[in-house]
Amino acid sequence: MPHSLFEIPELANLEAGQGLVRIPMELDVPFTPRVRALVDTPQFQRLKHITQLGLASRVYPGATHTRFEHALGVFYNAVRYLRQLGKDPRFREVIDRHRGEVLLCAALLHDIGHWPFCHPIEDMGLDDLPPHEEFAAHFLSDVSELSRVLRGQWNVQPSEVLDIVTARDHSAPGRLMHSILSGPIDIDKMDYLDRDSLHAGVPYGRNFDRSRLIQSLLLNEKQDGLAISSKGKTAAELMVFARYVMFSEVYWHHAVRSATSMFARAFFDLRPRLELKSFFQLSEAESITRLLDAARDTACQPLLEALFGSRRSLYKRVAEFSLYQIPETYRLLARRPYGYLVACAETLAEQLSAALGERVASTDVLIDAPPPDREIEFDVEIFFPKEGVYRPLNSVSPVVEALARTQFDDYVKRVRVFAHPRLAAQIANSGAFASCLATAISETSESL
Repeated sequence: MPHSLFEIPELANLEAGQGLVRIPMELDVPFTPRVRALVDTPQFQRLKHITQLGLASRVYPGATHTRFEHALGVFYNAVRYLRQLGKDPRFREVIDRHRGEVLLCAALLHDIGHWPFCHPIEDMGLDDLPPHEEFAAHFLSDVSELSRVLRGQWNVQPSEVLDIVTARDHSAPGRLMHSILSGPIDIDKMDYLDRDSLHAGVPYGRNFDRSRLIQSLLLNEKQDGLAISSKGKTAAELMVFARYVMFSEVYWHHAVRSATSMFARAFFDLRPRLELKSFFQLSEAESITRLLDAARDTACQPLLEALFGSRRSLYKRVAEFSLYQIPETYRLLARRPYGYLVACAETLAEQLSAALGERVASTDVLIDAPPPDREIEFDVEIFFPKEGVYRPLNSVSPVVEALARTQFDDYVKRVRVFAHPRLAAQIANSGAFASCLATAISETSESL
């Protein structure tokens, strides 16, 4: 008798090739009436107006795809993961039809709490900002249409979805379901690497075998997370490399980080002028208008007009530091609180004004550095069926050990100093820059 997991209509539709909607890149997403009911709610439709990569489109013009499209892609991956993992009897012991349906809902709604420019804002680590996963609770309130559809058409409680999205269910099934949604080889990463690469117009995130990796999925030894069989080892290594290069060449590309730094500085200064609860419910276009209004006649106005106005004008890189390139300076600035970076940049502007004999405004110089929180390590087990043993992937793969653990954050995320275009060349060529930066770091450290 078939397991109840395979009675889920969305799995059946994928098998039959019926009731599907197509998204890039030629993916046929199961679109049953109850999926359509979730997608048609105002809370989900809002994701059409929030871009996936935000400020990256200032550098990669095609990167204007939305959270809406990404959410459908993650949902598609969830269906494929369930279909594959359902072949594992140990998986079927802990994930029944209801839990499988909760996972599908969590996959479709995993970004429901996202606000425009969410990741740059979250990376600032400001005390009064909730993570976007927690903000999802607002859109899954008892009175929302989304919650009514979950209860009425899926027999799923909104709290069950939030348990998975926010990782607050610490039971073994809960940890397993969260690892599928957010872990080393999760359905989210499986989509965004491919989709971001496609829309940015670069090949880096698409050069791994997704089908082979999915076909190798199974449970880990503790049955509370994902593992892969040995046949998926090469595909996993290529996924690690794809992620590394996407961070290096897209997410932390120096020009993308310039735009991110300009936005972050403006938001940091303007935050007291914004009613954040309502601000986070706006569309991207509405949030830009709100920020521009708040910035009028302030030092932040030129920053935002250079990003969102009629003429793009990104700040220029004047210095860069990494763990292998002037590591002493890198260690002094990496993973510092954002307020420290602002204070240091303002002191640096004062030092440069004196050294250059020219006014350098407090927002003319920006410091960008890796945030305190590190990326999830690619810590996954690989199963060798002939021996019947699990081993950590990094123990059998020098690629994974080097790229996913030892080097990833410290090497791909660099400390950079950016300056207004009218000053950048003068600052970069000034023999006083290094001493001015050293003084700024020293004085900021003493004062905070």
